Amino acid sequence: MRREYATGWLTIALVCWMIGGAAWAGPAAQPKPAGKYELLKETSTHQAGKVKLTEFADFYCPHCHAFEQALVPFIEKEFSGKVEVNMIGFPVIGGKLPTAFEMYEQARTMGKGVEMKNALFRTIHKDRLHIFDKVIRETLIREVGLDPVAFEAGLASGKPAEAVQAGRKLGERVKVQSTPTVVLDGNIKVEGENLSPENLKTVIASILVKDGKR
Repeated sequence: MRREYATGWLTIALVCWMIGGAAWAGPAAQPKPAGKYELLKETSTHQAGKVKLTEFADFYCPHCHAFEQALVPFIEKEFSGKVEVNMIGFPVIGGKLPTAFEMYEQARTMGKGVEMKNALFRTIHKDRLHIFDKVIRETLIREVGLDPVAFEAGLASGKPAEAVQAGRKLGERVKVQSTPTVVLDGNIKVEGENLSPENLKTVIASILVKDGKR
């Protein structure tokens, strides 16, 4: 009688331990993407069927210019409509004025961020113009289809400078060491030698495959 009583309690305890252990363990971990990257301790911003690619770049960095010229078009073509590309200005080259970064941020607020980004990279790396005085600014502002008066007022407000600083703080938080550095969906960092077309394609494709959207 006592043995049966003890056995019954042992069974109940075992069942409780198993249930408790399952609850403690939580749901099964999601499979990690394929490829080479660093998984950050940031919260994922992933939405099914769409990968958010954030590029930390310096307008004066030749590698960033090459990335914009070759890798961004490659990714956009390979994953048409499934990758949202966004650049954050992250100055790493010393001795340069922040004007280009502030111009980009102001253009973004006016809906012409991509156009201004392309114009700035071309002006710096092909036209070899590094000083953006008011005359050069007006030329680029008109080129991308914006009103120079409204644009200059936006620059003078100080908000673009604040946006540049916010981008810098985000880059420092995710420990950007060099440019370009890519962060996918807020918590998958790809940098350095891992930032090759094939590896980046592999990582993005494996994320979309999990969604059943590739």
